[in-house]
Amino acid sequence: MICPWALKDEFLKTYHDEEWCRPHHDDTYLFEMLVLEGAQAGLSWSTILKRREGYRKTFFHFDISRCAGMTDEEMEEIGRTAPVIRNRRKINSVRQNARAVLAIQKEWGSFSRYLWYFTENKIIVHHLQDNDDLPASSPLSEKISDDLKKRGCTFAGPVIIYSFLQAAGIIDDHLESCPFRSTNRT
Repeated sequence: MICPWALKDEFLKTYHDEEWCRPHHDDTYLFEMLVLEGAQAGLSWSTILKRREGYRKTFFHFDISRCAGMTDEEMEEIGRTAPVIRNRRKINSVRQNARAVLAIQKEWGSFSRYLWYFTENKIIVHHLQDNDDLPASSPLSEKISDDLKKRGCTFAGPVIIYSFLQAAGIIDDHLESCPFRSTNRT
């Protein structure tokens, strides 16, 4: 049986089946997930997934350099008209986090290399039996959150980063019974 949270709607099921907890190394995808996870704060993941195309269109398909170079005027216009969550702090975090990711890329060669360094390029597979077993954060998400914040990222607290690590596939939290769990996939 697949993870029960994914059965709530088709957006969640598709995300669960095709992306969640699968290892990702593409910096653009990782930046997209960082933005979307930050946008989710206080909202449901389904709400964000339903606006995902709006985010892609608004933020240049998550072109990191283009997002980093957005002007104040562009940011203001997004807050007035874009099909995204219109929270000024969340919108501004896209540009701020893009700038931080560019600096990470310069230092590490890629955002992916930086992220996967924390686990020595290994997937952390948890042995969960029930949705209630899913943690909200972990020592790893706290460590990465602290480091990202030092580098200037916003909307990057330990709970957001834990979800981000699941999205990146660094953490596999599929239930033991789920056929999409990394150890159950063939």
